[in-house]
Amino acid sequence: MRQRINKIRHAFGDLSIQIKLIMAFLLTAVILFTVNIIMFVTMNSMIGQIDRVYQSNVTLNALTEALNNVQDSMTEYLNTKSSDAIDAYYRSEQELQPYLENMNDEVTDNEALLMEKNIKRMTEKYLTITGETVQAKRGRNIEKYRECYEEATELFSHINMMTYSLNNNQFRDNSENYETLALTLRYLETVSMTVLVIISLINTGLIYLLTKRMTDPLKNLSKAANEVSNGNLEVMIVETGSLDEVGILSKAFNKMVQNIKAYIERIKENIEKENAMKERELIMEGHLKDAQLKYLQAQINPHFLFNTLNAGAQLAMMEGADKTCLFVENMAEFFRYNLKKISQDATIEEEINLVDSYVYILNVRFVGEIRFQKRIEDEWLSLRIPSMILQPIVENSVNYGIRNISWEGLIELSVYRNGKYVCISIKDNGIGMTRERIDQILNGNIEEDSSEKNSNGIGLGNVISRLKLYFDEDDLITINSEGENKGTEVIIYIPIRDEVQDREKYHV
Repeated sequence: MRQRINKIRHAFGDLSIQIKLIMAFLLTAVILFTVNIIMFVTMNSMIGQIDRVYQSNVTLNALTEALNNVQDSMTEYLNTKSSDAIDAYYRSEQELQPYLENMNDEVTDNEALLMEKNIKRMTEKYLTITGETVQAKRGRNIEKYRECYEEATELFSHINMMTYSLNNNQFRDNSENYETLALTLRYLETVSMTVLVIISLINTGLIYLLTKRMTDPLKNLSKAANEVSNGNLEVMIVETGSLDEVGILSKAFNKMVQNIKAYIERIKENIEKENAMKERELIMEGHLKDAQLKYLQAQINPHFLFNTLNAGAQLAMMEGADKTCLFVENMAEFFRYNLKKISQDATIEEEINLVDSYVYILNVRFVGEIRFQKRIEDEWLSLRIPSMILQPIVENSVNYGIRNISWEGLIELSVYRNGKYVCISIKDNGIGMTRERIDQILNGNIEEDSSEKNSNGIGLGNVISRLKLYFDEDDLITINSEGENKGTEVIIYIPIRDEVQDREKYHV
C-alpha cells in the first residue's frame, strides 16, 4: 500500500505546475459540487416529505368537497329535475371516483387506514344509493326516491362525520411529523454548513501544501542564486526529484554551478600553465644569458675579432697559404655563429655546419687526430632545434672521450627517424663512461667545469635544460656506454611537430 502511495506521489510530482494547479482546482470544485448535490437532494427529499405530510388532509378535504357536490347536485335534480342538474350530478360523481380509487382498501390494524377503508366502502354505498334515487326520480317512483334520498342523506352525514374525524386525527399526526421534519431540516442545514466549512478547511490545507511544495524549492533556489551572485560557488540546492518545472530548474541550477566551477578551474589551470610557460621562458632566457656572458668573457670586441680574422684570411690568401686561409675562415664562421645564435633557435643543418667547422679547427690544432663521419637523412635537416646543442656534445666527446686515447679517435654523427622522433646520435670510440656518471649527468647532480680553456662554457646540463624547455618534454637525451674503452653515444630525441606529420599525411 505504501509503495502504491509513493508511486502516486512520484507520478503527481512529475506533472507540470500548470497541471497540478488545474488538478487542485478541479478537485476542490468536484468536492464542493458533490457536497452541494448531496445537500440539494437531501433538502429536496425533506421538502417533499413535508409536502406529503399534509397531502392526506388535502385529499380528505377534496373528497369531502366532491361528496358535497354529489349531494347538492342530486338534491337540486330531485327538486328541479333539470338537465343541468343531472349533468352536474354525473360530473360530480366522476370527480369523486379518483379519490375513492386512491383510498386504502386493504385489511390493516392501523386505525387511520381502517377508517379510510370504511369511508371508502360507505362512499361507494352512498353513490349506489344516490344512483338509485336519481333513477327512481327519472322513473317517477316518488316513494322509492324519497326512501333512497333519506337513506343517502343519512349515509352522507355519517361519511362527513367520519371524514371530519379522520381529517382531524391525521392533521394532529401530520403536525407532529411536520415539527420533526422541520427540526431535521434545520439539523441538515447545520450539518451542511459544518461540512462545507470542513471541506473548505481541507481544501485550504491541500492548496497550502501544494503551493508550499512548489514555493519552498523556489525559495531555496533564490537563496542559492544570491549566494552564487556573491561569489560562493560551493552552494548546492537539494533537488526535488520531480520532473516539473521546479525540479528541472533545480537540476539546471546545480549543473550551471558545477559548469561555472569547472570553467573557473579550467581558467586557473590555463593561468597556471601560462605562468609555467613564462617561468620556463625565464629559465631559458637565464640559461641563454648565462651562456652569452661566458662567451663574452673574452675581453675583446667581437667585431674587432671578426675583422681581424678576415684580415688574416685575406693575408693568407695573398701569400698563397690556402690551408691557413681556410682555417681562419672556419674560425671566423665558428665565432660568428656562436654570437649570432646564442639567443635563437637553429635548424639541424646549421648546427651540423657548426660541428663541421669545430672539428676542422680541432684537426688543424691537433694535426688530424679526429676522424669525423656523418650519416644524415636530408629530409630532417630543416627541423628547428635550440641553437648550440650539438657542438657542446661533440666537444665533450673530444675532451672526455678521445683526447687521451692511444688509438685513432672517431666521432660519428647520425640523423634518422625513430617513430615520432628524429634522432641525432653523436657517438665516439673513446674511453666510455660508467653508469653512475651517466645517471649523475642526466639527473643534473654533477658540476661541470666550464673554465677549461678549450670549452665554450655550455655543458650537457645546459643542453638538457634547454631541450626540455624548448619542446616541453622530459627525457629527450639518452647516454649509452657499454663500458671502459668502448666509447659513448649521446642520442637527442627531437619530437616531430604536428605540421611535419600533416605534411607527411598529405604528401606535401
